[in-house]
Amino acid sequence: MSTKPRPHAPPARKIRQDEEVQKALEQAAPGAERSVPAGRRRGLTWAVIWGACLVLSALLLLLIDQRVVDVPGGPLSLLHRVSLALVIFFGAIFSEYAVEHFLISRLESAVARYNLTRILRLVAALAVLGILGSIVFGNIYTGLVSLGVMSIIVGLAVQTPMTSFIGWLYILVRAPYRVGDRIQIGNATGDVIEVSYLDTTLWEFGGKYLSSDHPSGRIIKFPNSNVLNTAVYNYSWPLFPYIWNEIKLQVGYESDLEFIATTMIEVAESEIGDEMQDRVRVYRDLLAKTPVDELTVQEKPVVLFRASENTWLEAVLRYLVDPKRAGRVKTALLRKLLARLNAAPDKVLFPKGPNR
Repeated sequence: MSTKPRPHAPPARKIRQDEEVQKALEQAAPGAERSVPAGRRRGLTWAVIWGACLVLSALLLLLIDQRVVDVPGGPLSLLHRVSLALVIFFGAIFSEYAVEHFLISRLESAVARYNLTRILRLVAALAVLGILGSIVFGNIYTGLVSLGVMSIIVGLAVQTPMTSFIGWLYILVRAPYRVGDRIQIGNATGDVIEVSYLDTTLWEFGGKYLSSDHPSGRIIKFPNSNVLNTAVYNYSWPLFPYIWNEIKLQVGYESDLEFIATTMIEVAESEIGDEMQDRVRVYRDLLAKTPVDELTVQEKPVVLFRASENTWLEAVLRYLVDPKRAGRVKTALLRKLLARLNAAPDKVLFPKGPNR
């Protein structure tokens, strides 16, 4: 029996051709399309084109300097300045393309590739602006000075964007978060998918309509200036990219607490015990070199009992988990915990009826 595709589900290739989808992909993963072989070929093609433009403009400049082409005004002529500006312009673009596609793209670290690409493009843009200033003022030095003066004037006029740009530099140097990290800043919580010169974009999880850490489908943008005056909670600290999570169950005072603790630990260890021990052993050595007390990072799940505000006890299972898998792991543990504990109703007294 053959199955037919749903008529309202267009192929992935067709969806990727949508202009808005392509913009979103480029925003979420800059340069990702160029990482595939076809993208590399396109990068090589553009590098050849810009290189050819550089050679032609340099040849024109050489002909003018050697007076092969008779230009009125000589080195001070407008054509000479334009040809020199073209050499610098095409040189900056060619260098940016060459470095980005043939050096930066070979780095293993996605974060390093992302940051270096941003810096390289900024430098290339500043060089192009300087060239435009040199054409207007007739001198490259004067053009660069004018660019600096204009930057100061614009900076004073648009103070908030400049503060956000300073925030971008702070993010780049101090790295309170990187692309791919899961963070919380103010009321916004999500995975960082872009850090531009002026703002940061998060792929929200949880949010207004969800009670779990599942992605909400919304994106959040906030100015980079927020990192200068707002606390940033990073769930993906490189030295310990995990969080402690808890499962709380209410039980009666007459319950067999030893049986409950033993059962909960057995279930947790069977589900995540080996993985948790491996994580802690790897990162304890790193934490030992920091002010953090690495001995408080326990290798195994633990169970605590707390007196609740009502007439029940809280049995709390505490364990280590990848923040992006916290919801799935908690669901799996809850299913197994309830199955094991409900199988011993004489030892585990859960709230019943109106007492729940």
